[in-house]
Amino acid sequence: MAWRNDERVWGTPMRVLHWAIALGVIGLLAVGWWMQDLPNGPRKIDIYKLHKSIGLTVLALMSLRIALRLVDRRRPAAPAMPAWQRRAARASHGLMYLLLLAMPLSGWLYNSASNFPLKWFELFRVPALSGRDETLKAISGAVHEYAAIALAAIVALHVAAALKHHFGDRDGVLRAMLPFASARPAPRAAAEPTKEQDP
Repeated sequence: MAWRNDERVWGTPMRVLHWAIALGVIGLLAVGWWMQDLPNGPRKIDIYKLHKSIGLTVLALMSLRIALRLVDRRRPAAPAMPAWQRRAARASHGLMYLLLLAMPLSGWLYNSASNFPLKWFELFRVPALSGRDETLKAISGAVHEYAAIALAAIVALHVAAALKHHFGDRDGVLRAMLPFASARPAPRAAAEPTKEQDP
């Protein structure tokens, strides 16, 4: 079990965060679109509460993930890739990080501007980011909606790229992030670690 990143695999904390955030985001996107069409009532309110609590959890996990990246900057060696692929990987990972922060923050702001109470899994109250504000509500709601569409697209692209690396290139990129990744080096083309190879 690798607790820190090395040239073969991502460390266990980074892998746990990666998959926890992935499950949370996929669930939030699926439930987010479904719950809008639910009839008003206690069930819809409960699902919205759960959606908000998981969204706040994703925000906390993303903050922890960014902090961990700053502390443990080592990463598995990247395979040799064309320059355009490296640029695309860097851009897509940067955009994904931005969206994973923008989504929960815009939802939190929308909730605050709507003057709705916010509790994390009914355990404690979360402070509002603003008072009631119809303009801010409209802006944050639009950001939340369009960010969700963009995030769904970038997640699909991320999954497709990971599968391409695993089954097409067979370069160990996906193996390095699997929950039970082996410390045994995976076959890959020789290359120096690059900043573009983010989880």
